[in-house]
Amino acid sequence: MPIRTPHGRSAAYRAIWGWPLRSPLRLAVTTIVVVAVVVGVTLALGVLGAGRTGGGLSDAASGPAASAGRRPDVASTPTPTMLPPVPELTPTQLPLSAAPDAAVDVAARWAAAWVRPRTGTTAQKWLDGLRATTTDEYLGVLSGVDPANIPATRVTGEPRPVRVAARSVQVEVPTDSLNLLVLVVRTEDGWRVAGYDRE
Repeated sequence: MPIRTPHGRSAAYRAIWGWPLRSPLRLAVTTIVVVAVVVGVTLALGVLGAGRTGGGLSDAASGPAASAGRRPDVASTPTPTMLPPVPELTPTQLPLSAAPDAAVDVAARWAAAWVRPRTGTTAQKWLDGLRATTTDEYLGVLSGVDPANIPATRVTGEPRPVRVAARSVQVEVPTDSLNLLVLVVRTEDGWRVAGYDRE
């Protein structure tokens, strides 16, 4: 006989929901049935979805051949570009005959001002003598030098270039105690000494 009152319906619902809770065995059976139903529905929906999109085993079997036939993603395909022509490289080292006379002259004048000055010459006066032929950066380095400790007292020979590049020249200048290797570089103000070494 059909249930016609709200009180009767609620009693029926309580009986249905309460049935699994009456014993642990009923609860276990109910849980297994619910899990089986959920898994079955999920598998059924997955098979139906794969059939609609043409996926599933057919895609796996086709492998690279199927993916090769697809249209590539336009966004991931690089656009070919035309590269400008590469200019001929300038050699990093030039023949010694290409050394500018102005650079060699600056090295000679700098070496003559660099040698140990006469006794009583202040470090500032010695530094002022180097200012016209030295870069500002290297002048800051030389400001920490005590000219009284310089071993050479005079230049003894002609300067000669030993390495030439497009914007720099290394010049050897002999003195009475060592040979200076003076690095002269091209700046906006002309050729200036940017460092030296002792041979």
